[in-house]
Amino acid sequence: MEKRTVIVVGGGASGLMASGQASGQGAKTLLLEKMHRPGRKLGITGKGRCNLTNVASLTEFISHFGSNGIFLRQAFHRFSNDDLVAFFEDLGVPTVVERGGRIFPASGQARDVIDALMEWIGRQGVTIRRDVSIDCLLIKGGKVCGVRDTEANTYAADAVIVATGGVSYPTTGSTGDGYRLAQSAGHSIVPVRPALVPLETAGDVASRLQGLSMRNVNISVLVDGKKRNEAFGEMLFTHFGLSGPVILSLSGGIRDVLDLGGRVAVSIDLKPALDEHKLDERLLRDLDAYGKRTFRTLLGDLLPAKLIPVCITATDIPPDRRGHQITARERRRLLVWLKNFRLEVTGTRPLTEAIVTAGGVNTNEIDPRTMASRLVGGLYFAGEVMDIDADTGGYNLQAAFSTGWLAGRSAARH
Repeated sequence: MEKRTVIVVGGGASGLMASGQASGQGAKTLLLEKMHRPGRKLGITGKGRCNLTNVASLTEFISHFGSNGIFLRQAFHRFSNDDLVAFFEDLGVPTVVERGGRIFPASGQARDVIDALMEWIGRQGVTIRRDVSIDCLLIKGGKVCGVRDTEANTYAADAVIVATGGVSYPTTGSTGDGYRLAQSAGHSIVPVRPALVPLETAGDVASRLQGLSMRNVNISVLVDGKKRNEAFGEMLFTHFGLSGPVILSLSGGIRDVLDLGGRVAVSIDLKPALDEHKLDERLLRDLDAYGKRTFRTLLGDLLPAKLIPVCITATDIPPDRRGHQITARERRRLLVWLKNFRLEVTGTRPLTEAIVTAGGVNTNEIDPRTMASRLVGGLYFAGEVMDIDADTGGYNLQAAFSTGWLAGRSAARH
């Protein structure tokens, strides 16, 4: 019996997994990648360390994807976080669990993940063609029968998996090709927008603090002056505003408010371990014990050096004032600033700088049991090209691998 032919368009996390699984199920599999090296975006995930997945339960995993999370239940059930860890262990990539349940390769090198996947799909018998950009799907009688590239070369197939990613980080090959291909097949596209994206802030405070990383801070999102959301973790000041894991996790909701014309500020609690009463007691003790020290010197025990000039400006306390000369009103201003250091958010960075793209192929038009198109026979989708996105923590990469696993196996057996 002649082997079934499967074409996978896109060599990212979902495409590599899909192609290996399809070939492993006995299909003649061709992976078409527009870049010279597959897995380029995979190589920059997790700051180059590759946050593969998370230890979270299935229910918690789904909750991180918002209203579209239920679409992924079948994929996560069929190929779970435990399955992914075991898969990479078998490929010689042991993993470690870090803060927040995040799972990384033990080596801390994304390159090891890419190398292991490339060796695996080679052993599975996948054929790879690089530097190939796909122009269109070939569809006949309501079924896909192949693809054509931009050089007018055609490739016949019994099934095609679109795993082209979103539009973030276009230098890695994610330029939205999959949306065009899906639309040509009759699929609707939920408008794409940045997800997990750094924030731009007003004024020069962030730029003055550029490069300063803050661990264990609590960030509250204020919409028109009222608290809308909050998160605890690590953040980074940049020349344009704010970034870092906790900021990225909150960015989706902030983007939506800004799109509707709302006013947004972030409030940074620099001392979340202390409530106002305990923090005030500490300030009183410090001012009493070190009353001869200047305010600038006293701040050295409270803040990183870069933050001290910002604090002095914000609290309007003379830097050379002695501790025992600081009034109760000035102490109160300092306490309030430490618990509520605010920056006005003016926008998000461009979509091309987002870690993940929100929006994409409408999941109502995809069968969650197989990742097959409900509109065109033999057409499948995997990964970020679909309207699925989560916050940080390894959830998005698990979704790419799980949907790739399911699409690859389904396409091979269709």
